[in-house]
Amino acid sequence: MTTRPRILVIGTGDTKSEELQFMASSIREAGGEALQMDVSILGDPPYEPDFSKHDVLAAGGHTLAEATAGGDEMSAMTMMAGGAAILARKLHDEGRIDGVLALGGSMGTDLALDVALALPLGVPKFVVSTISYSHLLPPDRIATDLMMILWAGGLYGLNSVCRAVLSQASGAVVGAAKTAVRPTRSKPVVGMSSLGKSCLKYMTHLKPELDKRGYELVVFHTTGMGGRALEAVAAQRGFDVVMDFSLQELANFENGSVVNSGPDRLENAGRLGIPQIVAPGAVDMIDVCAWLPLPPKLADRAYHGHNRLIGSIIASPEERRHIAEKIGEKLSAAKGPVAFILPEGGIQEWDQEGQPFHDPESLGGFLKAMREAIRPPVELIATPHHINSPGFADVALSVLDRWAAEGKVPAGVKEKTGEAA
Repeated sequence: MTTRPRILVIGTGDTKSEELQFMASSIREAGGEALQMDVSILGDPPYEPDFSKHDVLAAGGHTLAEATAGGDEMSAMTMMAGGAAILARKLHDEGRIDGVLALGGSMGTDLALDVALALPLGVPKFVVSTISYSHLLPPDRIATDLMMILWAGGLYGLNSVCRAVLSQASGAVVGAAKTAVRPTRSKPVVGMSSLGKSCLKYMTHLKPELDKRGYELVVFHTTGMGGRALEAVAAQRGFDVVMDFSLQELANFENGSVVNSGPDRLENAGRLGIPQIVAPGAVDMIDVCAWLPLPPKLADRAYHGHNRLIGSIIASPEERRHIAEKIGEKLSAAKGPVAFILPEGGIQEWDQEGQPFHDPESLGGFLKAMREAIRPPVELIATPHHINSPGFADVALSVLDRWAAEGKVPAGVKEKTGEAA
């Protein structure tokens, strides 16, 4: 890291030159250097950007004439977004930028999301947007470590409210670039999905055992963006093995819940051949916003209110069968080894006797559907244990140990000696 981090400032200089120049000035005052990327289509900025719109379009294999030929703003900005993402990644890989700050309304935000996704985890990415935190932003387009702030009061020209927001964003990205610690791979990395311990607690059994074996465990909270982050890191080959034991986001997506991670949940590790140990944790639940009334068609479902933000209803037998089929379909496309553990004792804390989702008959139907959905070469391992029991964790560890002995996954590295575990 340089003492003055280099921040790539992205925006349409023809319409937002004052704001972009103010951010560049704020970056310099905060101890950074600003490099300007112009993504205008119709006009030109009243300053000389470091990377012009022609440079951006050329990075994506297009020209301005091609972008404007159709007279369609959306297709033109889509071309620009593709070039901006490619150019930003190139600048990062060449060591020419240390972070990104983008400014935009809905159109500029659309472009900025592509740029953020193109950059690896650990590169500071800050977006100032009129639609920050909006439901217009689909989970699968939000980068793992994206930071956003609402562009309050700044749609047309600088003012005191707008300056407060833009200066915060500028200082934040410079500070992040100065202090960011990038992920390392000193040990083989295990990516794991879970919910909080009140619902899924296998990680409490697995973490000390994985530590002893010389693996680094990274757990993702599967409440929408957590699963998105897991998929994004997997897509960047950030794991040596994935223990994907909480698939509730997949159930949510298939049933229209907003608490989902996009359509590619349970796909990226398999697509890249990363070994996967999978279990159907919590797929019998569908999440809902606790601050909204339940739709009348769901009012008779068993319900668990987790807090004032999120609650869950129990899935119907038909919904569970569909989820089983979808899991089997996704795993069958994997290019690497896959073991599927089927915990016959239950798949989340609240399905046990005395809990609100206890329903042995429906659980039995789901287990049957899962057995039918899992086909070779996916390895099916049925166990009588509940997913939260130490016995389930032992089964998962036995698969990992076997794969390590067979060379399918790296052996762990002992922290003290640096030798293979």
